[in-house]
Amino acid sequence: MSGLFDPLRVRGLTLRNRIGVAPMCQGTSTDGHVNDWHLVHLGARALGGAALVMFEAAGVTPEGRISTRDAGLWDDAQIEGYARVNRFISAAGAAPAIQLGHAGRKSSFGPIWAAQGMQGLRVATSAEGGWTAAGPSAIPFDTDTAQPRAMNDEEIRAVPAQFARAAQRADAAGFDWIEVHAAHGYLLHSFLSPISNRRTDGWGGSFDNRIHLCLETARAIRAVWPERKPLAFRLSYTDWVEGGWTLEESVELSRRLREEGVDLIDASSGGTTPAATNLARHMTTRALDGQARGHDDGTLRAQIPLGPGYQVPGAEAIRRGADILVAAVGLITEPTQADAIVREGRADMVMLARELLRDPNWPIRAALALGEAARMSIPCQYYLAWSDRGGSRFDPVAPET
Repeated sequence: MSGLFDPLRVRGLTLRNRIGVAPMCQGTSTDGHVNDWHLVHLGARALGGAALVMFEAAGVTPEGRISTRDAGLWDDAQIEGYARVNRFISAAGAAPAIQLGHAGRKSSFGPIWAAQGMQGLRVATSAEGGWTAAGPSAIPFDTDTAQPRAMNDEEIRAVPAQFARAAQRADAAGFDWIEVHAAHGYLLHSFLSPISNRRTDGWGGSFDNRIHLCLETARAIRAVWPERKPLAFRLSYTDWVEGGWTLEESVELSRRLREEGVDLIDASSGGTTPAATNLARHMTTRALDGQARGHDDGTLRAQIPLGPGYQVPGAEAIRRGADILVAAVGLITEPTQADAIVREGRADMVMLARELLRDPNWPIRAALALGEAARMSIPCQYYLAWSDRGGSRFDPVAPET
């Protein structure tokens, strides 16, 4: 069975190991354009040894951003900013990837950063460039978020083409991998979940109707995205809410996405409703299906059983049930933990977020811890820094000139 430092081939792309940088909102873009922050932030993780380095969710339309400072890929003028970063990522030996998304009813928030640091999400004013959020139904995410308007049929039918045009720009920018964001309560996920989709037309009600937009989006992207390049989808495999989107539905959707040319499922969870107080409890079959409770304001609250690798069972279930590659994500922090997930066949790769924020060189440290240093190449400029920690076993890589 493959381990964490075995290469992974997906279509025409071979990843140097099974470690990916999960997409993380940075909130530092202006009019959707990426900048030097992204070059340094993502470039450091490429130098640190990750195989797949993924940009944050990029809005396929201006209204598809989560906040007014999020990245976007709705305009050709945005391509070169990504291309610049991608050239560096590729030169460092990693594969550049991007998550394409539309935030739907969870959009039009103000900047997440202020002079004093991080601030909570709040609806942006029109003066700040805010807009009216839209989704399958006029159901707000929470009591303190704006009520979205229900999209009409014409607007819904336009969505797959919006993703496809962004995918063409992603190809022009030199990306090797696209992930479509269909999780966390954003537009595509909000159509999947009965909690947020109360439509009675062809876009709501039955399972087939609710997954229609996801499948159409996959078809539209695959029609323009080069055959040699992988296409992934991020799914919330459960809403953690009774009456919401379920693991069984995720398995069936993953089967159908595979038939449309999707290569990998990035298995996350939750996001349709606000989370209740985090629950540190053991994963059980009942917990995997999701539970809910009413809050004192009447809002459903997801009961999420946070703990090390708490979403791995969902990834494993999709891998086995849908016969598709999967990535596991969520509180994966230790090298032995990550290696075991891959080696035991529970997932084909792991995506790390906060652990790679804490340490961009986590893959190098993991290689040392697992006795896999011979498989890890590090920049020769950093080689001596590791010489007192087993660095003589690493393969130094000369800089490009």
